[in-house]
Amino acid sequence: MMQQVANVEGMKVRRVIDHLQGEKNGPTVVFFGGIHGNEPAGVLASEQVFEEIREKKIPIFGNIYALSGNLGALEHKMRFQQEDFNRIWFPDRIQKILKEDVLEHPEEQELKGLFQMISEILEKGTPPFYFLDLHTTSSDTTPFMVLNDSLLNRKYASNYPLPIILGIEEYLHGALLSYINELGYVSLGFESGQHEDAKAVETCIDFIWYSLMITASIPVDEKAKKLHYEAIFRASSTSHRFYEIYHQHLIAPGYCFEMKPGFVNFQIVPKGTELALENKTILKTKHQRQIFMPLYQKQGNEGFYFVRPVPRFLLWLSKQLRQFKVDYLLAILPGIKWDSKAKDTLVVDLRIARFFAKKLFHLLGYRARQSDKTHLRIKSRERASKSKDYMGASWF
Repeated sequence: MMQQVANVEGMKVRRVIDHLQGEKNGPTVVFFGGIHGNEPAGVLASEQVFEEIREKKIPIFGNIYALSGNLGALEHKMRFQQEDFNRIWFPDRIQKILKEDVLEHPEEQELKGLFQMISEILEKGTPPFYFLDLHTTSSDTTPFMVLNDSLLNRKYASNYPLPIILGIEEYLHGALLSYINELGYVSLGFESGQHEDAKAVETCIDFIWYSLMITASIPVDEKAKKLHYEAIFRASSTSHRFYEIYHQHLIAPGYCFEMKPGFVNFQIVPKGTELALENKTILKTKHQRQIFMPLYQKQGNEGFYFVRPVPRFLLWLSKQLRQFKVDYLLAILPGIKWDSKAKDTLVVDLRIARFFAKKLFHLLGYRARQSDKTHLRIKSRERASKSKDYMGASWF
């Protein structure tokens, strides 16, 4: 069957794709498209949905925005111009960028523009806030969602009939959604399909409509809501459950990397399978693996990932442990101490507390970063969550 190609002709490249303001109180929902310039599906889908809302004069509750990310990369139809736009959202770097009057680095200039828009939305908008980042992948894929593993994100994402990937923030440093999530808001990424596939745009349109109904940004027509739900469900060939990333293959600077053809997301790969050629070395699986995000584009330094399903019991257990704030007991153990008075980050001395595994920290709602060979810094995913803002939502 021939794959239909998304039509990008006539797509307008602008920071604010559209903004619709309602007459009544409601949430603030922000869709991002084109954070990577070779992923136009989110921009195209947003244009179509917002245009239809205007034409049909559908009532709006609160505010809904559609924003473009990397304008220069979108114009040139490339992933990024100089540096991956979705890897530079570090608080320290953001503050440094904001202080500079002239920026020669194109992605830093893009960050400054988008950051100012986000800040304005947070200042003028009304809670609850939702930030939904629309992406596509270089390989053929079933649609899926990625999110930082907070209970708030989990609860919201569970409304979608899609596979949900947890823990990506331990591997993708400086992502836009990680930055927003640490501000306490619902934020997640939706991958609708392969970059050039017209079906990715269609699935993204269903996702936007369904999201607007879940967040009560538009009147909820239960029949229409069901149709969008079923369309998203049919587009996905992988079951609705939670997965975790446990391995990332990073491509070293200057290395030549070529993924072997034919791999797709969530594919079970037998032991001994040739995955890629890297600097004349063939990379093979040492055990049976489930592959995720194989790289089939020239730009990017993440070759592939391995994922595995998260047992439902562990999801339940982690929820109980986090709700009862069991993690506060960790600081009384030898080799573990709070990093600051905010009590949102712990420092683990692996020479003393070597019996602690990352899995335990994940259960308690922490993500781990290696500070040096002997220390881990683990940051709470739960402390910042503004859960109270969402309590009145029908999905909460």
